[in-house]
Formats: sequence, C-alpha cells, structure tokens
Amino acid sequence: MTFRHTVLILLYDGVQSLDVTGPLEVFAGAGQAVGRPGAYEVRTASPDGREVRAQSGLRLLPDAALADCAAPDLLLVPGGDCTDAQDPRLVAWLREHGPAAGRLVSVCTGSFLLAAAGLLDGRRATTHWAYCDAFAEQFPDVRLDPDPIFVRDGHVATSAGVTSGIDLALALVEEDLGRQPALTVARHLVVFLRRPGNQRQFSAQLAVQTAARSGLRDVQHYIAEHPAADLGVEALAARAGLSPRHFARAFQAEVGTTPGRYVDQVRLEAARRMLEDGTRGIEEISRACGYGTPEAMRRAFLRALGTGPAEYRRRFRAVGAPAH
Repeated sequence: MTFRHTVLILLYDGVQSLDVTGPLEVFAGAGQAVGRPGAYEVRTASPDGREVRAQSGLRLLPDAALADCAAPDLLLVPGGDCTDAQDPRLVAWLREHGPAAGRLVSVCTGSFLLAAAGLLDGRRATTHWAYCDAFAEQFPDVRLDPDPIFVRDGHVATSAGVTSGIDLALALVEEDLGRQPALTVARHLVVFLRRPGNQRQFSAQLAVQTAARSGLRDVQHYIAEHPAADLGVEALAARAGLSPRHFARAFQAEVGTTPGRYVDQVRLEAARRMLEDGTRGIEEISRACGYGTPEAMRRAFLRALGTGPAEYRRRFRAVGAPAH
C-alpha cells in the first residue's frame, strides 16, 4: 500500500517561523528519502487565507483559508504570539475540526491554542520552559510536564522550544516510514536522530543557577569537565577553599541543588552523550563518567530514565554512530 499522509500547518500573525519550517522540511525530506515526494502532502492555512507575518517579520503566504480545510491526517499547530490571548478564529476551528484529525501536534507555545480549544484536557503535555507557569495557570485541566522536549499522549503530541519540533517530526516520520528514512532526513538536516522525548529541555548546567562566587563557579566547571574525578563533598570543598559544611550550604544556596544531585545530573548527561555518539563501550563509558562499573551506571539510568544504558543507546544512537 502506498503511504500518503495529509499534513496541515496552521499559520497566524506572530507565528514562530522555525516552528513552521522545521517540521515542514522534515516531512518534505521524508518523502524524498523514500522516493515518494508526496508521501506527506503538506499544506498551510491561515484564518482568512491571507498572508501572515511571523514574529521575525518574515512573510508567509498560506495555501488556503482554514474554512476551506478539512481535518487532515496530521494537524500541526506552531507556536508564536499566542500565550496571553488566543485568536478566537483559530480556537473555534481547532475545537470543531481538531478531534477529527488523525494526530494533533503542537510545537512550542502552539500548545496554548490546543489547550484553549479543550483538546489537551486531561492529557499530559509540555510547552516551552519560559511559558510553563503561564500555561499551568491558564489550563489547570492539562497535566503539564515542564521537563521533556516532547510528550506524546495517545494521538496528541506536544513539544517544547522551537527546535524540539524537528525532534518530534523526526519521531513521527520514524513511526510512519521506519528508522532509515528518518535517519536520512536527520543526516540531511545535520541534526541528531533523535533526541529522546524525555530529554530535559535544559542541560544539567542550564537547568540550575550559576554560582555567584568564583570558587563555586570553578567547581561547577570542574565537575562538567571531570565527571570521573573524585566529586565528593570533601574533595569539592577543598577545591573551593571552604569547609565541607560551608561548601554544601553555599552550593545549594547559590546553585539551587545539592552538590550530590548536581554531580548525578552532570554524570548522567555525560553518559547519555557518549552513548548517543556510539564510539565507546558501556564499560568504558561507566568509568569515564564516574560510575565505576556498568552496573552502577545501569542503576542510575533506570532510576532517572526508566531504561538501561544498552537500550538507551539502541534507541537514541546518533546518525552514523557505530553500534556497540
């Protein structure tokens, strides 16, 4: 059977252009990858069919007006200036036609439009980190998860910041057409296939504060650069020139987490990167990231991610990386 999916991307004034063009390029590239350019028939539509101006000032000319569009196989709602007041025309159309779409997808703050139309009630969802508080306040009936880069709940998928829309689109292509076409698209776009949906929106360093005093900042840098070193409180306190007790108090006050939790996050992130690169064996990675043994690393992965290192590597190995 020939695969053919209709995709409709909503456009509106103030839309984030990369939320539109990122997934669009993934779907277009997927068709090329399997030798069927029309595998995904992508159309764009604005409320009245007229040109819209993106947040960046870029002008986008839609293919149609929403009134002339039926519910597609995949309906994608990009983010933009839609957090404080949602366009009632978009919300009304989504409320009427969204339930008939095969899959509902939002990128970044596009989740606000889906939620305003009642399409996320009772579902788990995410959005851009900067708007999580506003989203939670406006839509208490949605089970917001602020951490992952994308979340899937049945036929509804929501993603975080702008580039995560590409990650989500690649995941959908892999589901529809298989891993190899998605790999081909990712390679062409020079991105990973694929960042796992449960990957945090921030790295360990970005998810916390940078310490105010230089000694503690130096410790943060040292931890990131030397995950295999002795990173116990006493050793780190000595590097900072503080007593262990004073160091632990100051670190938590300035960084926002304990030294132990910070070290755990950095080591886990380092191990994930090495597993995705695929150039080292699991035993070597466990030593390089300070776990000591593969079993200790496996327990850390199961605790944090619910999956072991070997399975994580199998699922999220980067494009072109060798398997181990």
